[in-house]
Amino acid sequence: MPKTIRNKYYKYLSYNSLMEAHLKSRRGKGYRKEIIMFNLKQEEYIMYLLEKLRDKSYKHGGYKVFYITEPKVRKIEKSRYIDRVVHRWLVDNFLEPYFVPTFIESSYACISGRGMHKACLDVQSAMRHCKNKWGTYYILKMDVTKYFQNIDKEILINILERKILDKDLMWLIKEIIYSNGGRKNLPIGNYTSQMFANIYLNEVDQYVKKELGVKYYFRYMDDSVLLVQDKEQAKYCLSKIKEFLYLRLGLSLNKKTQIFKSKQGVNFCGYKINEYRLKIRDKGKRKLKNKVKKLKSLVKKGSISSIEAKKYLCGHIGYIKIANTWNLENKLFYREES
Repeated sequence: MPKTIRNKYYKYLSYNSLMEAHLKSRRGKGYRKEIIMFNLKQEEYIMYLLEKLRDKSYKHGGYKVFYITEPKVRKIEKSRYIDRVVHRWLVDNFLEPYFVPTFIESSYACISGRGMHKACLDVQSAMRHCKNKWGTYYILKMDVTKYFQNIDKEILINILERKILDKDLMWLIKEIIYSNGGRKNLPIGNYTSQMFANIYLNEVDQYVKKELGVKYYFRYMDDSVLLVQDKEQAKYCLSKIKEFLYLRLGLSLNKKTQIFKSKQGVNFCGYKINEYRLKIRDKGKRKLKNKVKKLKSLVKKGSISSIEAKKYLCGHIGYIKIANTWNLENKLFYREES
């Protein structure tokens, strides 16, 4: 894969590539009204989009704003479906194939074949290795303050332009990045935002690995973990990373950031991890218990079938399967049935 992107925008811009982006975007969501309406005239919409992108008259639409409360209160900006097709086309043809290979192996968010489960298992494996190597060691756990809201769009553009030398492609990227106005704040609901966020913090990843020489470093979006031999090294790394974040990326670390001895374990990606146990945090248990209780109630009322209830729980079941949760599983899924 070339180090830079040149003259690729029109090469990948075609009816077929946009249709493929649409088919991927609607997967598992075909019941939604906006997608049903798009499907009725999908050939016409794709041709319209192709023409707009070809002559660069495409304008990103506005957003529907709503809030979610789990795992914490977040503002979600949802774009029009036709814009989401463009997001998918951009990520699949440019951002993912050209940028993901430059990421460190211990960056896990929104990357095929990695994810939360692998992140936790890799951290645990590294903790066992550090225990065998050093005995007691130290953990630096870092969390960026309001990450998406504080991403500086001008800094992000400068990072992207180091690799993307295609002016047509950069035109589209800027149209998407600035679509919600302001110099800061990437819309969390955009498919592109996850990749842009990874690209932004890849700057820190490279600094930690290459300049600070930290071997045991793991990141899932804006949460990261370092395992080092002693407290002084942990303090030094924290100081240098804080400085890098502030001066280079305009970011800061929040109060969750701390240094502690290895015997305490570490909270990462919803799990409490130590060398030999992987437990779901209390917050995750409560969420799962409430979900199961609600679904059981709906099944009893006949509002949904047991098969539908199991589908809703698939993600949660995957979440608990890698942890030491026999007692929890027994209580939730088996005890009441016996």
